[in-house]
Amino acid sequence: MRAVVQRCTRGSVTVGGEVVGALRERGGLVVLLGVEVGDGVDEATKMADKLAKLRIFEDAAGKMNLAVGDVGGSMLVISQFTLAGDCSGGNRPSFVRAARPEVAEPLVDAVVARLRAPQPSGHGMHVETGRFRTEMKVEILNDGPVTIVLDVAPRAGATT
Repeated sequence: MRAVVQRCTRGSVTVGGEVVGALRERGGLVVLLGVEVGDGVDEATKMADKLAKLRIFEDAAGKMNLAVGDVGGSMLVISQFTLAGDCSGGNRPSFVRAARPEVAEPLVDAVVARLRAPQPSGHGMHVETGRFRTEMKVEILNDGPVTIVLDVAPRAGATT
């Protein structure tokens, strides 16, 4: 599972002219999330935990030492199968590593559910989403700019 995470002051996703998800007023993280072949519930859990604990917000000393929850931020999670694209064989990406939609959608939902779930089993965060399997327009105002790529690899021998 791969995520491109951006610290943002604003972020929204629109489908057919309708805003279907947006960061709250305080900003937060826009997460583009790709599910790959072999990913499962373990990877979804690890990804949610990494996202919730990722310390890319500045503390009083100006150091990136705070997580999104520490600053009262929210998250916007958007499924993006193109993160599994592989261009090593040429200029046209291959998406054979991308999980099939019927596998990917419940795993994206699992990441979001863990982020939203109250503590101690989850993180109690405000999370909005895009709309799976639709053409989306994503607007991002990156703060910093700060962009991090997170990878959570499947366990050896894991199958979906």
